[in-house]
Amino acid sequence: MTTTDQMPEPFTITEAASAKVKSLLAAEDDDALALRVAVRPGGCSGYSYEMYFDSDVTDEDLRFDRDGVTAVIDRQSFQHLGGAVLDYKDGLQDAGFSITNPNAGHSCGCGKSFH
Repeated sequence: MTTTDQMPEPFTITEAASAKVKSLLAAEDDDALALRVAVRPGGCSGYSYEMYFDSDVTDEDLRFDRDGVTAVIDRQSFQHLGGAVLDYKDGLQDAGFSITNPNAGHSCGCGKSFH
């Protein structure tokens, strides 16, 4: 895992999340896309996570790489995501992407919102 800026607590992408993102990116067939992870005001607990493929990556974005997958995070969102882990589970329960965030005081039952 590398970053363009040395941060004491990086954003981590698990192997499972990297593999899933890689397969989703392959379906998009656009080499310019990166996974953008952001935090926005809203949700039932105050902030919500947002993830989407983005080709509008700037020098101001922090970059985190794993196995050929690049996640980008704007600096304001990184204040809430430093030390967080992006994971992916494929099963009958709790399937999909999840973020384990040590900065979240508490999160809602859906896991998509935190404070």
